[in-house]
Amino acid sequence: MSTGVTLAQGFLAAGKAVGIKASGHPDLALVQNVGPERSAAAVFTSNRIQAAPVKWSREINDGSLAAVVLNSGGANACTGAEGYADAREMAEVTARELGCAPQEVAVCSTGLIGVRLPMQQLRMGIPAVARSLAPDGGTDAATAIMTTDTVSKQSGIMQNGWSVGGMAKGAGMLAPGLATMLVVLTTDASVAPADLDAALRYATAHTFDRLDSDGCMSTNDTVIVLANGASGIAPELSELTNALTGVCHDLSMQLLADAEGASHDIAVEVVNAASEVDAVKVGRSITASNLFKCAIFGQDPNWGRALSALGTTDAAYDPDAVDVSFNGVMVCRGGGIGEDRSLVDLSERRVHVLVDLHAGNESATVWTNDLTYDYVKENAEYSS
Repeated sequence: MSTGVTLAQGFLAAGKAVGIKASGHPDLALVQNVGPERSAAAVFTSNRIQAAPVKWSREINDGSLAAVVLNSGGANACTGAEGYADAREMAEVTARELGCAPQEVAVCSTGLIGVRLPMQQLRMGIPAVARSLAPDGGTDAATAIMTTDTVSKQSGIMQNGWSVGGMAKGAGMLAPGLATMLVVLTTDASVAPADLDAALRYATAHTFDRLDSDGCMSTNDTVIVLANGASGIAPELSELTNALTGVCHDLSMQLLADAEGASHDIAVEVVNAASEVDAVKVGRSITASNLFKCAIFGQDPNWGRALSALGTTDAAYDPDAVDVSFNGVMVCRGGGIGEDRSLVDLSERRVHVLVDLHAGNESATVWTNDLTYDYVKENAEYSS
């Protein structure tokens, strides 16, 4: 069955174990656009320390791609000129197999920073994965890019005769400015590269960029969208943007649900802000607070930690007019004591925190998770 990146017509995918991971788990994936069009757009990490595959893919990002090759088990980050040469060789080997130019192949890597990739395994593995490309290979590809993920992540939306699909990996280091994630999106709509870029940037700005798991930003973050026009339909830009945003939102919620060691998924919704920028700023101030996140882990609706966090921003609001609710209970009213905190039930995984600034008509939601013992254990022991 075609799912994820192969939901849309005209895309092939595959994923296999080629020996990058010592565990023997799948570690190499390939997504191919078989046309007839090859529009593409991408956004990358805003971290100044960027992995070799990010540098390569940024340089070739000219609005057209034939394929994306992705490996897990090694980030190829902070590996110098040799690492960049390895990323380029991954593109070259893939291009030979697919009959395209290396500059038409984006490269993505994920795993431990500061370790060279085992290129001999990749030289042999890329042709093997290319031979396995299939219109139902989306699940195999999504599985092959997992690192600390406990489940693979796929999504898709079918429209009137065209569709958008996608896959993602990521389970931690999710912070504004993209997460420690790799995402490949595909659509069989006919879209000019400039419109595809605009749609992608809107979609990521309102989904992945508002996901803040632990305040840490990675070196390899990449979101790529490929469009091939195989449906023969050219939707309105607004339709495409909505569909892309829907898939990105679904994938971002899957990333959040799989965050390392988390026991609560938290939505901080800020309403009645003077501007959307203010709403995002306030939401991020709360989701960045380790004190707030620890309180949620302890099932404590400690609204003082939320209030003190938003007090660090320069957003426009009157501190004596702010209301804060936890799961529907207004525990803070007018900047002071509200309903009894014991009325709040935080035993379920999903938590909704509503912050009403009473300063305007704009709103935004930022998502995070709690800070747990398991998160510390996972990241203390992580080495692959």
